[in-house]
Amino acid sequence: MDKSTSALATAIGGRVRQERQSRGWTLDQLADVAGVSRRMLVNVEQGAANPSVGTLLRISDALGIGLPALVDSPRPKPVTVTRSGEGAALWTSASGGRGVLVAGTESPDVVELWDWTLAPGDLHESEAHSAGTKELLQVQQGSVTVVVADESYVLGSGDAVSFPGDVAHSYANAGTEPARFSLAVFEPGVGTGHRSEATDA
Repeated sequence: MDKSTSALATAIGGRVRQERQSRGWTLDQLADVAGVSRRMLVNVEQGAANPSVGTLLRISDALGIGLPALVDSPRPKPVTVTRSGEGAALWTSASGGRGVLVAGTESPDVVELWDWTLAPGDLHESEAHSAGTKELLQVQQGSVTVVVADESYVLGSGDAVSFPGDVAHSYANAGTEPARFSLAVFEPGVGTGHRSEATDA
């Protein structure tokens, strides 16, 4: 992990441990509720892992706080500003692609705002999120292929799509130039026990 990734992993680990301990949960209890292995949870809390977005979603949902709360320090603030370059890069590819969480709201109705860059050939697959999740995507540069429940949509610069996030979906760059898109994710009822089973992201 590079320095910024390591710092983010350490911050996330500290927040997970703090939230788990504030509930009086053991590692095994959180692992069971989140549907992740105890070893993965230990690695996350120690900042030794670079977990997938799906794993972070499982943990944050189990804690009832939403993904944005894991990457932001807990303090009451009506306005939160994220300066350019300060977002949390929660997905990276070997060829330089990045999924950066730049802003988010608190539970129970969590809204996430992402800035994604896909290098040529990059693919990010996402299993179904919790029931009622919605996604909005707008391409800023290049071409992005969005697959939602086996239906494929090719979007060019300026094109947008809205779709249910509670079905399997993916984003890909089949072109020869980098692609960039903004993504908003709405996940209602985080922490209210609405999830019937743990899912990956």
